[in-house]
Amino acid sequence: MELTIAQKLDALLTLQSIDSQLDVLQTMRGDLPEEVQDLEDEIAGYETRIGKFKKEISALEDEISHHKQAKKEADKLIAKYKDQQMNVRNNREYDAISKEIELQELEIELSDKKIGEANFKISKKNEEIKNTDKISSERQKDLDTKKKELNVLVSESHEEEQKLQKDREKKSALVEDRLLKSYNKIRSNARNGLAVVVVKRGACGGCFNMVPPQRQAEIREKKKIIVCEHCGKIFADVEEIIAPPEKEKATPTKKAAKVEE
Repeated sequence: MELTIAQKLDALLTLQSIDSQLDVLQTMRGDLPEEVQDLEDEIAGYETRIGKFKKEISALEDEISHHKQAKKEADKLIAKYKDQQMNVRNNREYDAISKEIELQELEIELSDKKIGEANFKISKKNEEIKNTDKISSERQKDLDTKKKELNVLVSESHEEEQKLQKDREKKSALVEDRLLKSYNKIRSNARNGLAVVVVKRGACGGCFNMVPPQRQAEIREKKKIIVCEHCGKIFADVEEIIAPPEKEKATPTKKAAKVEE
């Protein structure tokens, strides 16, 4: 069944009331949710950094294995060349083999240098991991403390929040998608979370700018969706001011009457 504009506005006003109550519950939690999220992001960053260091260490270990293998190959070639030196026929062949041996010995020296550099880098990376892990552990303790505080606050208002969320779902279902999207957009841009207001004492309940009488009359009719031209909030109704009852005039006493005579 298609709802009238008045029914839609009433549903929006109730939805705003529910959301305002949920906002109060969120406010009671203060900055704890953001602090918890920031700590979780920070710890995740440390874990990513440690993972990066470990990958770099793995690559350095592969490099060391490569250089150790190169050393073994060089040792084999040196042994082979020394055997060949025993059977040379002239000085020319002897000198050529000697140069090959020198080249392989240089290869071994270079490999030893590269292995030493890689081991030094691994040592530094392990130190970085240790320091980062220490900081991460400290931040994890802070996170556990903050989570406990937040859980206490959440548990205290859990039932109330669950009920409000269910009520919100019911009221949201009564509002068409286009209007609900507009409502949520206005709410997200509003500092106080208000998207639907009523006119109070002739002024907008959101920005407190005066609303002309003719505009108030249109809002009362609830025949169309009207928004504040200053803050963009949706007007749901106009609050009626009930005048206090007039005091009855006191009846003059006989004494007073005589004086008057």
